[in-house]
Amino acid sequence: MAIGTSFGLISQDRNRIVRWLFTVAALIFFMVLLGGVTRLTESGLSIVDWRPVTGTLPPLTDEAWQVEFDKYRTSPEFEKKNSDFSVADFKTIFWFEYLHRLLGRLIGLAFAVPFFWMLWRGQIPAPLKPRLWLLLGLGGLQGFMGWYMVASGLVDQPYVSQYRLAAHLGLAFAIYGYIVWLLLALTRPAQGRLEPFTAGLALVIFAQILLGAFVAGLDAGFIYNTWPAMSDGYIVPPDIYSNPPLWPGMFEDHRIVQFNHRMLAYLITVLVAVWWWLHRRAGKPAHLLAAATLFQVVAGIVTLVLLPYIPAWLAVFHQAGGLILFTAALYALHMVRRP
Repeated sequence: MAIGTSFGLISQDRNRIVRWLFTVAALIFFMVLLGGVTRLTESGLSIVDWRPVTGTLPPLTDEAWQVEFDKYRTSPEFEKKNSDFSVADFKTIFWFEYLHRLLGRLIGLAFAVPFFWMLWRGQIPAPLKPRLWLLLGLGGLQGFMGWYMVASGLVDQPYVSQYRLAAHLGLAFAIYGYIVWLLLALTRPAQGRLEPFTAGLALVIFAQILLGAFVAGLDAGFIYNTWPAMSDGYIVPPDIYSNPPLWPGMFEDHRIVQFNHRMLAYLITVLVAVWWWLHRRAGKPAHLLAAATLFQVVAGIVTLVLLPYIPAWLAVFHQAGGLILFTAALYALHMVRRP
């Protein structure tokens, strides 16, 4: 049998691992989008306890629904926002959060079961094992991080900490990105060193994703819904960093958070245009990154100007654009190398 080009894998084992990791990456992709829907429909605080095993089944009887609803009635969200909710109203927000958690459990099984099976069968080479153990640990950490985020909205105020939301989303992108990187190494071996410009661009795109999480966590997208002007006809409001100051306003003030997200988007657009010009002869990696950037810019502007009247499914396009852009950046980073 032919020897694989990466990690010493034979072709049959490599193809099996590629199919497995691709499936997990696709599930994470949809998990992030479902998380966006859960956020946009304000469903994330509907389940007020964390039961990783016993919480797999939803309420199946009227009595069980009433028990779940009674738990929700003790939460700040019910007391301060949804005190007029009935059990029927509660069900409309419960299902999004339930499906989000259920998909998280499914992803854990989709990774762990084949992983341990292939370990037992000796189908994973030694160089690949620590990377997959790391992914397993990060997946467990992500499950805890999801509950840690939700718990922040169950104490005094009916919203989650934007810091914890950013950590939760950032870790999801990191896990997804690591799987994509392994898939690229397994299917498209590349020679040479990573190029600093491309690596820096990928890091800036990741930073923009984290800024987007702060925008979502603070609902900062709702404060200024005009483009290109932001406030009173100003693209750059004259007092944007004066009251409050940049620190800690860059993580806590609605105006500053949205402004920084916009400005970094402009910077990324310029950097990608320059990068594309320098690497246009690379073909597919260059064109994919440019197209993904253009898609994300358009999706971001459309989402901004249509808020708060945009349907949740359409707003999720912007989050999907972030995943596509991040994937394109990793692909470019892997394929465009220094000799």
